[in-house]
Amino acid sequence: MNSPIKLTKQKLSASAAKKKAARDVAFAKSPVRRAKKAENQRKRRANPSAAAGKDYDHKTSSFKSVKANRGNDGKGTKIEGKNNYKIT
Repeated sequence: MNSPIKLTKQKLSASAAKKKAARDVAFAKSPVRRAKKAENQRKRRANPSAAAGKDYDHKTSSFKSVKANRGNDGKGTKIEGKNNYKIT
């Protein structure tokens, strides 16, 4: 893949990297994130053809392109805040 954009890891000190790893794990294992991951897995397993190459949007309860889902449908993510998503 020849992309003109070079994505590199953050250059953190050893102590900062450890703190960041701890924060990342704590966030990933929070009850809300775990519920979203479980819901995503259930939906993907139930309908693999609809899920192919797409992300599950917990706000609209549907599969969307990665671009649309992560960009909040062109509105950006700043206004999204701490919305209460529907987790079934």
